[in-house]
Amino acid sequence: MLRKTPLAAAIMTVVAAPAAAPLYAHAQAAPVSKTDRTARTDQTATPAENATLPAVHVSGQADTATDFQPEKSSVGAKVPTALRDIPQAAVVVPKAVLDSQAATSFSDALRNVPGVTIGAAEGGQIGNNINLRGFSARTDIYLDGFRDRGQYYRDTFDLESIDVLYGPSSLYFGRGSTGGVINQVSKQAELKAHASVSAMVGTSDRYRTSFDINQPLSSTSAVRLNAFGQDLGSTRDVMKNKDYGFAPTVRFGIGTPTEVTLSALIQHNRDQPDYGIPPVNGAPVPVSKNQFYGFEGDRTIQDVQTFSARIQHRFNDNLTLRNQTQFSHYSTEATATNAAAVLTGPLGTSTALANGNYTSLPLSSLYVKLQGKDRNINDHSVYNTTDIDYKFNTGPLKHEVIAGIDLSHETYSNQSFTATAAGLPSNTLAIVPLLNPQYTTRPSSTKVVATNLAESSANGIGIYANDTVSIGQYWKVVGGLRWDRYEASIKNTINLPSYATQTNYFTSVRGGIIFQPTDWHSYYVSYGTSFNPSLEALTLTNNQQNTPPESNRSYEIGTKWDLLGGGLSVTQSLFNIDKTNARTLQADGSYTLDGDVRVRGYQLGLAGHITNKWQVFGGYTYMDGKVVKALDNTNGKTLANTPRNMITLWITYDVTPQWTFGGGPVYTSARYAASNDLVQVPAYTRWDAMAAYHQKHYDIQFNVQNLTNKHYYDALIPSDGGRAVPGYGRTFLATLNYRFY
Repeated sequence: MLRKTPLAAAIMTVVAAPAAAPLYAHAQAAPVSKTDRTARTDQTATPAENATLPAVHVSGQADTATDFQPEKSSVGAKVPTALRDIPQAAVVVPKAVLDSQAATSFSDALRNVPGVTIGAAEGGQIGNNINLRGFSARTDIYLDGFRDRGQYYRDTFDLESIDVLYGPSSLYFGRGSTGGVINQVSKQAELKAHASVSAMVGTSDRYRTSFDINQPLSSTSAVRLNAFGQDLGSTRDVMKNKDYGFAPTVRFGIGTPTEVTLSALIQHNRDQPDYGIPPVNGAPVPVSKNQFYGFEGDRTIQDVQTFSARIQHRFNDNLTLRNQTQFSHYSTEATATNAAAVLTGPLGTSTALANGNYTSLPLSSLYVKLQGKDRNINDHSVYNTTDIDYKFNTGPLKHEVIAGIDLSHETYSNQSFTATAAGLPSNTLAIVPLLNPQYTTRPSSTKVVATNLAESSANGIGIYANDTVSIGQYWKVVGGLRWDRYEASIKNTINLPSYATQTNYFTSVRGGIIFQPTDWHSYYVSYGTSFNPSLEALTLTNNQQNTPPESNRSYEIGTKWDLLGGGLSVTQSLFNIDKTNARTLQADGSYTLDGDVRVRGYQLGLAGHITNKWQVFGGYTYMDGKVVKALDNTNGKTLANTPRNMITLWITYDVTPQWTFGGGPVYTSARYAASNDLVQVPAYTRWDAMAAYHQKHYDIQFNVQNLTNKHYYDALIPSDGGRAVPGYGRTFLATLNYRFY
């Protein structure tokens, strides 16, 4: 049925609209009013637009920070845009949802986003590795509209929301964005003084504290500082993290025609890298979820320094000019270990299993080779964007044109090492039993030798324009065009190619039609494209240096409804993403653009109030991901790390003005670790719960993550046959939030 996308969407719309109409009519007496929310938002908003989502007020709610239903997104255009005016599926995860879940890591926050799966540390990639609708989005993570390409583990301490736009979107974001983009929206300084501190303690020796201080400097300027520190143990053996970060921001000219914002993110992570467990007989080896394959001294040290400046001048209500610049430096020093080949004996010469590691031998007679993954990585980037937002009329047509130019310069270096213990093959640290290996430090005989040094750089320029045309009262047409020039080069001291350079030119398009017959429901169709150069991530596999960019296209049809008097947003979409010239490996070792990868599916989203005491946030997605064509053994297989079904749901209920209870499941169906369909990870359902006690100046909150202590696999790695990282076991958290004023 999903293959008949337009017909299926039409049926969905025809069937669902009559059912929704009674809900809308009944909700006129509901306690939540979108009109009231919009009016109050307009009263509190400043004329200047910025990257922070506007305050959202709900009738009957005492504190706007508890609202699950934002009305705008930072990723539909270069400016915050109403969700109903974006002809693509978009999800905004607000701070209120993250706070109620005690979600402090970027990965935990993205559990609320249907269609997102997690990849673990892989090769030269460390940090958050995200798949969106089946495609890698590691370089499609943004911070306040700028590419946040560093390889580090992100935190939520300075975030107002996480905004996700689905589907190819190179019009606004340049290279990448095959499955979509993820934008982190940071907290901004504001004219109302406030200060708060938070302290969290949990089982498995989890400790965290953070604070948020905002202070006006004058009637038009303010400064804000967010900071956090944490020492986190884990239900996984050996694993532990020690991190801290600061995020200052200052704004001048708030509410005036010219506004200047300066901000920074400074973060330090000392984490334990987790490369997961190996497969046996086509599935993760059935060991304890606490089992760790590595050494006690393994660690990843990451430092992030990002500095941003934005100046915005509003000539009048119809014309605004912006210029933004960001400088970033990321460094990573990794001493890590992964479980590589599964062996039939304890010697380096023992036979290694392959192709899913199928064997009739008992697990007690199998061994694992522990391999070093040591490297030093440095990333630098400079981005600058100048854009204009111009509203004007041509006869009966109303236009909003956003046009601009993006400039970028990026450099990357990756020094890899081999770590070899005496008497073992190269880059082998130990050979340990598959079951219950002993935890030790690295052998004292380990010899670490520097191997390949990869150094790369890239310069990019993108020129774009997008016009949203309002035709009468009910119709909007969205159309845009972008031209990119992306020049990149790489050199290796040992690996091949020793030197390669590429200059890619690409034109991206975006188009959509939106029908809004009332202020509570909207319908759209859209089309978009994107491109992926071989040197997109500034890394390169030999024999890919001469291939042109991969190109992607997306078709989508959907609806966006505001039910129950505007209190509950319900979105639906049917989508089809094609990578029609995917790189595919030929028999002679070279690559050609003969592959075809496709993901088709359906998505449902919910956000907002069912009553003024009962809130919900969640979604469902169905994804049919397939390698339609390839010259290797992936031809006709299921796309890696792309489950058919995913459900996320979070519900809270205010039993009294002081007490709130909540919880919900996250469900992910079975998925393959790699696109060869040899190793499959089983489906799982994880349940979380919370209870909170509210007072004027403080909240006390209790969370239970993985309530049923489910043994499940959180992140997947395609290498070494397909490794999987177990999720955390049951964890209890207690949080005290204190507001000084």
